[in-house]
Amino acid sequence: MMRTLLVRGMLAGLVAGVLATLFAYFFGEPSVDTAIGLEGTSAHSHSAPGAHEHAAPEAAEEELVTRGVQSTVGLLTGVGLYGVAVGGLFSLAFAFVYGRLGTLRPRVTAALLTGGAFVVVFLVPFLKYPANPPAVGQAGTIGSRTSLYFGFVALSLLIGILAAAFGRKLADKLGAWRGGLIASGGYLVVIAVAAALLPSIDEVPAEFPGSTLWTFRLASVGTQVVLWTALGLVFGALVEKALVQKALAGKTA
Repeated sequence: MMRTLLVRGMLAGLVAGVLATLFAYFFGEPSVDTAIGLEGTSAHSHSAPGAHEHAAPEAAEEELVTRGVQSTVGLLTGVGLYGVAVGGLFSLAFAFVYGRLGTLRPRVTAALLTGGAFVVVFLVPFLKYPANPPAVGQAGTIGSRTSLYFGFVALSLLIGILAAAFGRKLADKLGAWRGGLIASGGYLVVIAVAAALLPSIDEVPAEFPGSTLWTFRLASVGTQVVLWTALGLVFGALVEKALVQKALAGKTA
């Protein structure tokens, strides 16, 4: 059964990745193009007079992947692979929690798991370290910024898992509703303290257009919403069908 769940999770992740790619292409890429244009304009304005005339051919030769390929094939490949990987991990998490949340149907379990994963894996880390378009951020801090972000994702996931386990124990004593509320509140308190202790990063130039930054970040959230929503819906439908068929086969055996 684990193989069945894994295959369906990866398939659902692929579908979700394609849908998220379409959303990102139509709603996110325009702001990326704007930011790249601003970056080029800024670099041009700070260069010495006449320097761009000699640098243009060299820059053209260094461009191994065109912007058109990056925004289409590159975007689909990156988001698609991300969706498949997330779908596989999601199926493992579903196999662990299914049946431990009461007598919920597979669709409902998948929906609840999707909502929790979206908040813990993406939304909370995003609120602390939001995504930035090109031309925002210093080249020398890429490593530290990446480490802080993924470190916070791992911390949020760990606290979320501990809160879920604690809430499951409380549910046996206080009921599912109270146990869930206490566990959720505990997660929010602990993660808020952790976020306050971790260093903040604000490298947005004062001259960078706020509308472009807002549009890019809103598109980033929207892309993740599409991906996780599609993953939960598609996986829930696929896994419920598989589990129903298994149950029917067990009855007729």
